[in-house]
Amino acid sequence: MTYLTGFHAIEERIKSGLSCGSLLVAKAGPRAKEIITLAVNNKIRLERTGTYDLDGLAPDNRGIALQIFENDRTDSADISLENFLANLDDKNSKNALVLILDEITDPHNYGAILRCCDQFAVDLVISRNRRNAKHSAILSQTSAGAVSWVAQAETPNLVRAAEDLKEAGFWIYGADMEGEPVYKKDLNGKVAFVMGGEGSGISRLLRERCDGLTGIPSCGKIDSLNVSVAAGILLYEARRQIQK
Repeated sequence: MTYLTGFHAIEERIKSGLSCGSLLVAKAGPRAKEIITLAVNNKIRLERTGTYDLDGLAPDNRGIALQIFENDRTDSADISLENFLANLDDKNSKNALVLILDEITDPHNYGAILRCCDQFAVDLVISRNRRNAKHSAILSQTSAGAVSWVAQAETPNLVRAAEDLKEAGFWIYGADMEGEPVYKKDLNGKVAFVMGGEGSGISRLLRERCDGLTGIPSCGKIDSLNVSVAAGILLYEARRQIQK
């Protein structure tokens, strides 16, 4: 069991209708009272607890914390790649935007990426199961609750996932500072970006499955942008082109 402590994370989890346990309440300021009302309206059980006890369970709490059961797989935000592609075919979708995360291990980066995905209407985020930051408690807080809304699929084999996407008509572009500037790419249609891990970049086999590399022109003196910032820029450009 884990606990959500950020106000936005708790609020969005409850609004999403995803499974959760009790809302633990030690003290309630004005913002916490709004969330308590939301919880009551959504039939979430309230449990009064002492500040000392809540601090022991969720040290970063602000007077309230929401229980989350880590092994609960009923979250509607989690789907399989197979189901995603089947539904995409059913809708005859002309445009689709997917993000493949290759070994993103920092939960702050992962959460920030999910927040970008929510803002730019990414259809699916694909990551390798058991080897990323997805199930960290901090993820919900750093994503400001976006984790409850963004569709995510886990897979043991990202290379195979990329091949499945290509068979479904996706163009796959790996994010690389040496790649062709993103604004020169035609990002209409079905597009997937691959974001490499912090420091390690995109793995060799996955890079070989990419149809090309794309980058973000910059003038800075440090090596590159943070992966979450880079993801946000790439996704913005894709959404800008799609909505022209």
